[in-house]
Amino acid sequence: MIKITNVLIMIFVFSFANQTNAGSYQAGKEKSQVCAACHGVDGISQIKMYPILAGQHKNYLIHALNEYRSGIRDNVVMKGFAAGLSDQDIEDLSQYFSMQKGLKIPPLK
Repeated sequence: MIKITNVLIMIFVFSFANQTNAGSYQAGKEKSQVCAACHGVDGISQIKMYPILAGQHKNYLIHALNEYRSGIRDNVVMKGFAAGLSDQDIEDLSQYFSMQKGLKIPPLK
């Protein structure tokens, strides 16, 4: 009985911890205003040299922003912006941009 109780407690704790780290759409929308200068409103860039963020996979955006922040991806402008982002900022921005309509990704066959 104690093992079952311990397992249930662990499931509850881990599920709660995961929810607190999840990205917030509204917070991401508010934080995305800086991104709009290059990537366009709602992540749809009108300038071809800047990628469309709208509709990108959330995990890809998290990965890319972490690599800009750490310097693995070498882009002076993005490193400057990403350096000031917290992990929660990255989660929020990734949540927001991933939920926008824009980028068309064909399904795998």
